[in-house]
Amino acid sequence: MAPEPATPVQIPLDLPFRTALGRADLIVHAGNETAVQWLARWPDWPGRVLALAGPAASGKSHLANVWATDAGALRLDAGALTVNAVPDFAGRPVLIEAADGIVDEVALFHLINLTREQEGFLLLTARAAPARWPVALPDLRSRLGAVPVARLGLPDEATLSALIAKLLADRQLTLDARLLDWVVTRIDRTPAAAAALVSALDRESLRVGGKLNTALVRRVVSAFSGNEGGGDDGAAP
Repeated sequence: MAPEPATPVQIPLDLPFRTALGRADLIVHAGNETAVQWLARWPDWPGRVLALAGPAASGKSHLANVWATDAGALRLDAGALTVNAVPDFAGRPVLIEAADGIVDEVALFHLINLTREQEGFLLLTARAAPARWPVALPDLRSRLGAVPVARLGLPDEATLSALIAKLLADRQLTLDARLLDWVVTRIDRTPAAAAALVSALDRESLRVGGKLNTALVRRVVSAFSGNEGGGDDGAAP
């Protein structure tokens, strides 16, 4: 009797996917509401400079993208800021993400001054508030200490559930509502954990060529949490 053919297993490829970062995709919750209000005040920003500060995957890039689109902002890589380039940004809205990684402190000092003098706008994002950045230049420390900070906090359980659903939709995946509720109670309640889990679910669904069913999700969540077999926290619905 001939053996049954083996079930084909797809090799997951590291393909790019579209992350939905538009205004319509924004989930407003208690942790980001203040930051959303700050951005909505534009162009009425004190000092014309604003910082978005929050933990990894807390939504800084999403909010920054919404503002940059509305303002027609120039998006500048933190490592590309130099003193010679600063005059090119006079009077323009500028977005710099991961701005605590700027190497040329003199350039940032001049950019903040130029932004105020030439009526531009500057949005900086980082995990910590600018006053806590490891800056050596005293004048820059003084400028950064005066920058208003829109802080982003971590979401509650309901918002985390909505975030996971959004991240899945970005990858054209869906999860049953009861199964999604189960997942939320078994991971760290941080946007970073949600993003990592969704990535793991995506890879596993590609590997086996299947949908996000209970068995697949339970297997991934167990491995993701380092709790093989799921422990005593109850079976997935």
